[in-house]
Amino acid sequence: MSRKVRLEIDGKQVEAEEGMTILQAARKAGIEIPTLCYNDQLEPYGACRICTVEIIKDGRKRYVVSCVYPVEEGLKVRTDSEEIRKIRKTLLELMLPLAPASGPLKELAEKYGARANRFQAEPTACILCGLCVRYCAEVKKANAICFIGRGTERQVAFVPEVAPYECPSCRQCYSLCPGGKIVEAESQGLLSMPITQKVARKP
Repeated sequence: MSRKVRLEIDGKQVEAEEGMTILQAARKAGIEIPTLCYNDQLEPYGACRICTVEIIKDGRKRYVVSCVYPVEEGLKVRTDSEEIRKIRKTLLELMLPLAPASGPLKELAEKYGARANRFQAEPTACILCGLCVRYCAEVKKANAICFIGRGTERQVAFVPEVAPYECPSCRQCYSLCPGGKIVEAESQGLLSMPITQKVARKP
């Protein structure tokens, strides 16, 4: 039987099961924390960092990614302080130029007052949330899509030996993509592209 952990979230006493994350505990208690890369079916990833929250532990304040940070006894959590809103606003302003047509990004941008033109970037319709890659690997076990490159060169790519045979009859990850990149890539006929090329790059 799981041990119960008691913590405080936004002034509310919350009881969670040991092993849960702050995000899971908050949602169970009816406290919403925004996310872009989280999905209940997948292992936590912590890529977008929109779910960052403030915690107080041993009298010290820190900012942590709530979808990967485990609950702890006596932990105090704030999900919507002024500093957290600033962090989320900046993160959104960095992502908006990449996927300017994204509905989820636009919705969050309006909530946090993020400006789409603060930073410049080439639109790719991808924010590297990893939902498509992780869903294909963890749920479908097909591994038809993957990450390539590192750092600023990291991108999502279809695996040409697998994607043409798996994706057209599946498409289950398409609705998970906040930027619409996967749909765009298929519409451009890139399912059989070499893995070393960039996906959905417009000429």
